[in-house]
Amino acid sequence: MVNWQVTAATLRCDIIGEEVTLLVYKDWSVKCTAYSKFANGKVGKAAIHSRCEGTDCQVASHYREKLRSEEPGR
Repeated sequence: MVNWQVTAATLRCDIIGEEVTLLVYKDWSVKCTAYSKFANGKVGKAAIHSRCEGTDCQVASHYREKLRSEEPGR
């Protein structure tokens, strides 16, 4: 188990063409602010939303794996 509750990073997402904030929690679950924004209909960019892969995207997966590799004992 990690020694932190949540960590966040702002990264460029080439799929939607803007920066997103990824939140990674101590159980390794990930939340992406862009996906939340598009999924809730707050932004009328349907074409972008259809390309957004949510928390299963490569940007989120790579960032989570980077954090896991930096943890002591891994």
